[in-house]
Amino acid sequence: MSLEQQIETLQQMIDESQRIVFFGGAGVSTESGIPDFRSVDGLYHQKYKFPPETILSHSFFQSQPEEFFRFYQDKMLALDAKPNAAHKKLAELEQAGKLTAVITQNIDGLHQAAGSKRVYELHGSVHRNYCQHCGKFYDAQYMKSCHGIPKCTCGGIIKPDVVLYEESLDEQCLTDSIQAIAQADMMIIGGTSLAVYPAAGLIQYFRGKHLAVINKGQTQRATGAQLLIDAPIGQVFSQIQVR
Repeated sequence: MSLEQQIETLQQMIDESQRIVFFGGAGVSTESGIPDFRSVDGLYHQKYKFPPETILSHSFFQSQPEEFFRFYQDKMLALDAKPNAAHKKLAELEQAGKLTAVITQNIDGLHQAAGSKRVYELHGSVHRNYCQHCGKFYDAQYMKSCHGIPKCTCGGIIKPDVVLYEESLDEQCLTDSIQAIAQADMMIIGGTSLAVYPAAGLIQYFRGKHLAVINKGQTQRATGAQLLIDAPIGQVFSQIQVR
């Protein structure tokens, strides 16, 4: 099947569905210029003594906060990024009453920036930051502009509300995501290789009619999807009509 035919099939599935859930990963954000931190580039070897997975762990944050924030500010705060065609189309589908939820592994807030209202952020958001001592809120711009370790007016260290390695996902967010998936008649998985657990395990709750995967490259687990599109998600979604 050609890409054109695959997109036609996706369009038909969307047209037939009323409760679509989108489950997305880093590939949705890379088209907005946000790099997937797992794709190793020379920068890590030149500038950082540890791999990203080590730096972005709870124990590393506790033991070496200065090095953690150096990486975090440099690599995780892409505050100039704008929503792409995929973000915009998903918001449009929600506004049309066809999409019930976006479940994302991304922490950049681009789905909300595009206009999506019901977004379950499995791994948290860079836009929420709280003092570990008094709980005071700080935005992402404050975190970006800090030199060294971001500190609260009370003196406490500010922690981003992102789920680090060794930390568990938010229970309420997980429950809401499972419920949305279980009630969906269509699920679109996009921009993820389904390598990160427990998030990737959520697709087992889908019992609906249509399951489509849009991802550049292979997914790391079998999904049983009727439709697999190996292409950039923005390119695919830009051709979908909302009707």
